[in-house]
Amino acid sequence: MERSVVLTGQHYLAEKRAVVDRLLDEYLPSEKSYPNILHEAIRYSVLAGGKRIRPILALTAYEVFGGENDDIINPAACSLELVHTYSLIHDDLPCMDDDDLRRGIPTLHKKYNEAVAVLAGDALHDLAFELIARSGSAEVVSELAQAIGTFGMLGGQMADIEAEGKENSIEQIEFIHKRKTGALIRACVRIGAILAGADKPTLNSISLYGEKIGLAFQIIDDILDIEGDEKKLGKIVGSDCKNDKATYPGTAGLEQARQVGNQLIDEAIEIAEQFNIKKNHFVDIARFIGQRDS
Repeated sequence: MERSVVLTGQHYLAEKRAVVDRLLDEYLPSEKSYPNILHEAIRYSVLAGGKRIRPILALTAYEVFGGENDDIINPAACSLELVHTYSLIHDDLPCMDDDDLRRGIPTLHKKYNEAVAVLAGDALHDLAFELIARSGSAEVVSELAQAIGTFGMLGGQMADIEAEGKENSIEQIEFIHKRKTGALIRACVRIGAILAGADKPTLNSISLYGEKIGLAFQIIDDILDIEGDEKKLGKIVGSDCKNDKATYPGTAGLEQARQVGNQLIDEAIEIAEQFNIKKNHFVDIARFIGQRDS
């Protein structure tokens, strides 16, 4: 029975990932239009693959809570993947983490150069807000801006830089992770739910679910950087250690990191199971995050 549930969840994720990939290809500018090299670079990074968890979370929330208009949710969901990709491009730069591989291919600044990588990230940020604005909701535009601003992703990135080479407490690690990674993931489920017209209690519950899986996602990332398979990850393991990054296992140890990650996934599933829905794909997504190896 458990194997059947897992396979059903994997099928759902694969189906939604294919939808997102098709939409991204449609929304991205053609590399035949000027500035050709910039458009080519954008498509190189965005279409290189990926789990597409963020747009899938938004699509799932929208559908589960009664949304019916694809023209509203599809651009908004894809905007979240563009923001995620822009953050990865900038994160990989020599002035940040200086990584050479991403998703099994050279990082953008290695494929082209640093100037193109900076501009490509900026362009994706711009396109993301153009797409989410098509939803017609100022509330979700604000939601995204807050999630990636100085009180969200960018603030977490700054705290991450400041924590390098220092002894950090668990509280400091969670502060970084909840902002650098968790804030955008939380925003994904909230944006889908808001656009679907979810009531306040539902929005509060799905927000807490997003917080749980967001923190778990980054803790598992920390673990995979130590013991992950480079071929599956598509990047070199050990970069956190090389850069003296603040990580959960680096502070608490691998065993405690695993325990906390598993506990967060269990708590997220418990929240998701409170929703009165027949096909609970929130549970599938939480399990996927908890079991992922890439």
